[in-house]
Amino acid sequence: MRLIYFLLFITLPYSLRIMYPRLRVYNSPKRFLGSTIYVSNHAASFMDPLVVAAMRMPIVFFMTRSDVFTPLTKGFLWACQMLPIYRQQDNDDTKGKNEVIFKKCTRILKFGRNLLIFGEGFTDDTFIRRLKPVKKGAVRIGFMTLEDLNWKKKIYIAAVGCNYSEPNKMRSDLLISTSERICLNDYREQFEENPSKVINDLTKMVEKMMQEQITHVQKKEEAPFHENIMKLTRRGMNVENFNRSLSLKKRWRYSQKLADWMNTQNVEESEDLTAVKKEAEGYFKLIKRFKLEERLIFWKMNNPKGSRLKEIAMMIILFPFAILGAIHCGIPYYFIKRFVEKTFRRKVFWASVKLILGMLAFGLINMPLIWIIYYFIYPSWWIAIGYYAAIGLFGLAAYMFVLNLKDFKKKGVLKKTDISKFVSKRETLISNLKDVIPKEFN
Repeated sequence: MRLIYFLLFITLPYSLRIMYPRLRVYNSPKRFLGSTIYVSNHAASFMDPLVVAAMRMPIVFFMTRSDVFTPLTKGFLWACQMLPIYRQQDNDDTKGKNEVIFKKCTRILKFGRNLLIFGEGFTDDTFIRRLKPVKKGAVRIGFMTLEDLNWKKKIYIAAVGCNYSEPNKMRSDLLISTSERICLNDYREQFEENPSKVINDLTKMVEKMMQEQITHVQKKEEAPFHENIMKLTRRGMNVENFNRSLSLKKRWRYSQKLADWMNTQNVEESEDLTAVKKEAEGYFKLIKRFKLEERLIFWKMNNPKGSRLKEIAMMIILFPFAILGAIHCGIPYYFIKRFVEKTFRRKVFWASVKLILGMLAFGLINMPLIWIIYYFIYPSWWIAIGYYAAIGLFGLAAYMFVLNLKDFKKKGVLKKTDISKFVSKRETLISNLKDVIPKEFN
């Protein structure tokens, strides 16, 4: 395990738990080694390798697009156990350079280590709960390794699914699911007879396995309708509208099953589904135009008196810790936020880059506190190091204080607003929705 990878493996879970407090790992392998090629979806760009590597046991080497390997970053990425994969748009000698990388992959698998490949190849600019077509590279690498080893070692392939409620939103949800492994050695006879067919067939099998680990809305244009249903029923993986009494696993399963049912329907040819779909789109456009939110309308419906005691209590509790968070994290976070949002045009990169830069900045800037506390406040290394380790939680307290303050103001405005027309429209929409979707999704 290389140095930077080791440091991130130890420290990242702390930051990721702050980013995704409801984080669950489902069916994770229990061993560091395993000669396994893990093929993952690529829903959130740089965030995907961080969560898959840091929150699961296996030690992995990443297959990463070659254009990020510059003279400045090459050494750092090497220490993170990343390998460049060359695409046709990156270089004229794509095939020759990839052959060299594939040989390195063979050595990695030969000595029991694992590869992590993002089978889709790229991330959409807008987060969508679906899987794009999977490329053949992962299966091809597996068989190249077996041929190089004369089939004397078992090589496996497995699917990984990263299920975010919203990857770029702080305090959202994440469930990582891993499939059972396929042993590629079992396909030796078929491969020696017809390599292309076996690679194609196994790639389709891996793609199916990947779809089973995530929510897969087959038609991209139906993804907003799927999301709107989850918002209204409050049972799925929507980031803001969900029933907190439901476990993350149940919400994930609901999201999956709803997508599976929608994939069997022809929404465009169903008058009832098309009507409800348009009605839902109209409702959410309407509340957006009036600067309302579904979660706040639901709050007002269930709290007609508009009590905001929860927000007041949270702000009182968080206030002293929020002050510490603002002192230790406020200024560096301000500059990191400005730098990332100006430098990276694609928003899909923002959360992961802010996370890594925040870890480095908060950690380095506040490190002198350990000695300051020990020599000038209280001579105990345990207290000094404990306070230093809690700085991330102080930063979280500051963030949560601001969120509660914003909610307090929004709910104060909504408390004085007559939303009866919106409530009536919402109730009619939900009634119509119940008529066209199976009872299990109501």
